[in-house]
Amino acid sequence: MQTRIVHALVAAVLGATGVLAVGGSGQPAAPQLAGASQPAAGSAALAGPYVKVGYFTQWGIYRRNFLVREVHTAGMAAKLTHINYAFANVGADGRCFEANQAGVGDAWADYQKRFKAGESVDGVGDVYTQPLAGNFNQLRKLKAMYPHLKVMLSIGGWTWSRYFSDAALTPASRQAFAASCIDLFLKGNLPIIGTSPHGGPGSGYGVFDGFDIDWEWPGSEGNPGNIVRPEDKQNFTLLLAELRRQLDEYGAQTGRRYGLTAFLPADPARVAAGVEVANAFSYLDFATVQGYDLHGAWEPVTNHQGQLYSPAADPTPQRFSADLAVRTYLAGGAPASKLVIGIPYYGRGWTGVANTNNGLYQPSSGPARGTYEDGADDYAKVVSKSGTRFYDAGAVAAWLFDGRNFWSYDDPQVIAAKTAYVKANGLGGTMVWSLDGDTDAATLTTAIDAGLA
Repeated sequence: MQTRIVHALVAAVLGATGVLAVGGSGQPAAPQLAGASQPAAGSAALAGPYVKVGYFTQWGIYRRNFLVREVHTAGMAAKLTHINYAFANVGADGRCFEANQAGVGDAWADYQKRFKAGESVDGVGDVYTQPLAGNFNQLRKLKAMYPHLKVMLSIGGWTWSRYFSDAALTPASRQAFAASCIDLFLKGNLPIIGTSPHGGPGSGYGVFDGFDIDWEWPGSEGNPGNIVRPEDKQNFTLLLAELRRQLDEYGAQTGRRYGLTAFLPADPARVAAGVEVANAFSYLDFATVQGYDLHGAWEPVTNHQGQLYSPAADPTPQRFSADLAVRTYLAGGAPASKLVIGIPYYGRGWTGVANTNNGLYQPSSGPARGTYEDGADDYAKVVSKSGTRFYDAGAVAAWLFDGRNFWSYDDPQVIAAKTAYVKANGLGGTMVWSLDGDTDAATLTTAIDAGLA
């Protein structure tokens, strides 16, 4: 699809409102969108290749029954460059660790669970005596099948960022944090826990190619109870520097280069509070920028959860968009080629929505019913719901509305526009949260791969 816009064509097809309605989940052929071909300030065109990152969730193997095998059988692995495995926890002592305790750690999913032949990436079932089982072993098998694929261990996340501030506080704490993570996940010295035979020195070697730091958020509270200090902003940079130093030191021993990435906020206020942009990016291979959860049912009025732009009609006093986030980082000195925008593989939903303006920017009575949690549902679930699908060209966003329930989500048309934006602005690529939300046919992953071709 051409990246240049013909505004008359947009107006003719979309009408004055810029909204296109399609029954059910049909995907119309749409013109390119306003703004998609306009490079953000300070960027330069980049030919590629592009980063295509997908998060694999540790807990997806349970209710969703999404196994590493599905990344292979659905055709995702060939279309990704990186998998981020979510998440490792940071302990009260500021170090990486493994445990089997609800809400604290799931070593069983990581490296103890034995998968049967029909559940395994290569069709070979696990046995009791092998040192490594679980998701880690499946990821190692996946890498053997797809040598181009890098697997990163993602540390923290919304729930497990509580002690990052402690880990980053002093030179000694930063040194201990980095050393513990390298020992556990790169050297693979996984502990033998309980009666499980799995683990032991070197058992996890070769699974991970580096770390993804998901501190949510330096300098400002994410999940209630997180430790926050004013000096987090500077300490975040120092933590990245120490990780990069130790990764290089260990890489010199193994003859490999280990990656270092970070997941960063979209809110300009959180960027200002917690990220020394130019300094932090100097230690990173790239950073993934939150491009979702910009709005959700924690707010009483419906909105686009992953919009690329915040149009004039957006009623919220504080505007959020992926484009605003990109421009914030570029203004702070981030190289465009190291900016990777996040794309959701799930929708955010409201119920009790007024049947006005096709449900957009309308009051609601609360979160819509979701399969696994209210207010959210996987893309594969959202597109099977009843209602009419609408598209907002000004925001670059889609939604589904049945007269009462409003679901904001990304689909192939939205992804086509976002990948065009990545290419037009010389950005590094895309990241998705999370792979288990895609269809069995990998609809969204295929759309990203096509868009970044």
